[in-house]
Amino acid sequence: MLKDCKDLAISFHLLLPLEAKSKTSLKRNADGSFACNETDHATLQPLVDFLKQRNACAVITDFSPLRDDRQAVEFVSKRLPVGTPFYQVDAHNVVPAWFASDKVEYAARTIRKKLHDKARHLLTEFPPVIRHPVTAKSEPVDWVSVKESLKELVDERVGEVNWAKGGSLAGFSQLYSFLHHRLHAYATGRNDPTKDALSNLSPWLHFGHISAQRCLWEAKRLRTSHPQSVDAFIEEAFVRRELSDNFCLYNPHYDSIQGAWSWARETLKKHAGDARTPTYSSKAMEKAETGDELWNAAQRQLVQEGKLHGFLRMYWAKKILEWHDGGPEEALQLGFRLNDLYSLDGTDPNGYVGVMWSICGVHDQGWVERPIFGKIRYMNFAGCKRKFDVAAFIRRYPPKREPSSCK
Repeated sequence: MLKDCKDLAISFHLLLPLEAKSKTSLKRNADGSFACNETDHATLQPLVDFLKQRNACAVITDFSPLRDDRQAVEFVSKRLPVGTPFYQVDAHNVVPAWFASDKVEYAARTIRKKLHDKARHLLTEFPPVIRHPVTAKSEPVDWVSVKESLKELVDERVGEVNWAKGGSLAGFSQLYSFLHHRLHAYATGRNDPTKDALSNLSPWLHFGHISAQRCLWEAKRLRTSHPQSVDAFIEEAFVRRELSDNFCLYNPHYDSIQGAWSWARETLKKHAGDARTPTYSSKAMEKAETGDELWNAAQRQLVQEGKLHGFLRMYWAKKILEWHDGGPEEALQLGFRLNDLYSLDGTDPNGYVGVMWSICGVHDQGWVERPIFGKIRYMNFAGCKRKFDVAAFIRRYPPKREPSSCK
């Protein structure tokens, strides 16, 4: 990003949080997660000061439907000089979330037509970014201080992944790799974890290094060659993704049982006390030490690669509900924590809704009632074996072997 801005004569400023706040505003919990509250956004005060010092004539920010992000926007907007124009642009979606619908949508079928109708006018080619006519100076980034400020926020348990590099160049490279080498197999192979058929674009989409609009625009150009695959990709990257933003925008309880539909809350409450056999601790699940080798392999994929195949994410989350003796709410929170901790696209509306779909039936329907799950859709090992080569997937992610000692 720094190089891109330099090439276009756009000044780039990287602001660090106040030192005192950066050390005290975030407290690590015993499980490694962080406890946050509304006052934590005081770390944004340097941004407010920066804008005031430069007499900003206007402020433009991106959109996120998540609670912390919306609080951050509110914190900054309330502290700007009176009369400073403040604009929020939803570059995260093709159709701005508040324009797509003014209410929480029940399922993909209730929002699909709304999105497609509005996208006819919004899904267009981006105008090229031209070099800025006025050169503005910015202070060199002190990367040593940046790294130092992040030390207390980095969880050392999470290793570095080697398959994905940040930046728009890497994002475009991944997009074109998908379009020209994997798109043809997307329609038939996307639900098979052993097939190389996914776009793998979610990390770049999550961090804004590439836009969903660009991905969809480029994919639509290939629809004549691969109509079924392009339509399937549009459904996932457009309809389902923007449905997730809709849920998080209009449902204040998007990350708790309270945010589930009434039928799901009732059935989960009814079966919360059902006997679970076997049960596993949160620690055992995080370390992939269960009796289910498919689940263990999925967890190892998440930890090692920072990603989890979409089909297996459903199985993975549903098994947490089945095995967690703390009940549905604790199972849900564990699913969120593991996904946010290890996934490159963690803390994303799509991730929250994916776990809510699996454990709470959000955007789904009620099924035949059974123990533990109630009317929540059930998935099991045998069903996975009918879908794909389970043994082949397990072989890809074997448990780590302790080095043997030689005597």
